[in-house]
Amino acid sequence: MSNDKGLLSGSITILIGAVIAIMALVRGPWQAWLLIGVFTLWGLWVVLILLLPYMQQAKRRRQRQQRERQLHAEGVSRSTFQVPELEEPISDDLLLRYANHRILTYLRSSYANACFEWCEPKPTELIRTNGTGRIRLYNVDDFDHADITFGKDAAIRCDLLRIVPLSKTETGADDPNNIPPNKQPIDPRIWYENSGRTVLEALVADLNSRGHSKLTLRENGDICIQQGEELVPQEHLSNFPAKVYWPRLVEVFESNGLSAETTAQGIQVSW
Repeated sequence: MSNDKGLLSGSITILIGAVIAIMALVRGPWQAWLLIGVFTLWGLWVVLILLLPYMQQAKRRRQRQQRERQLHAEGVSRSTFQVPELEEPISDDLLLRYANHRILTYLRSSYANACFEWCEPKPTELIRTNGTGRIRLYNVDDFDHADITFGKDAAIRCDLLRIVPLSKTETGADDPNNIPPNKQPIDPRIWYENSGRTVLEALVADLNSRGHSKLTLRENGDICIQQGEELVPQEHLSNFPAKVYWPRLVEVFESNGLSAETTAQGIQVSW
């Protein structure tokens, strides 16, 4: 732009000099024709100076478009980068390791030194098909196996088991089949995650919207609220832990943002 201004000012200087020379040296009709010629040439020069940048820009644009068409015709303009496909064994390994970390984190939330081994020959197939498989547990008190279920919503369910050989069982009161569900060994935290959380969170939200601020969990698993002088059942929790597990269950409730205490009527939970 500054170069154009310099050329324009220089051309004006030349124009003035030419006009003065014609006026001083030429007389008669030739003077008018010469002046017209000089102004015409100067006007063409000015137009050329003003249009030259746009002409150059248009030329560069045409050259660039021509080059792009040529590259496209030769196939160079297409992207040469392709996303590499993972080989099937690597994909299965990564998927299994991810699932293993989630299972281990779940187990170590209750058992700090827990570790496990798969009992299934192809656990990745269970992950892909939302199946259930068994693992062997180590350093987990009272349990030696667990059934792992992979849900369609990407959730993982862990059911702890204790497998006892038939030769070591005895009929009568010690038979596990004769023990009520709420008397069998159970981990309160795992019970809460698998069975209690969904029911309690939904009920607490409903009760809170209706002005209630506490509920009572009875020994038989009934969830009750105080209505007048009576405790009226609202929901029922399956496999509710026995009283021996209640202190640990109170800790589980408190770690999940609920206030809980043991009373003569059961566990009172408030929010």
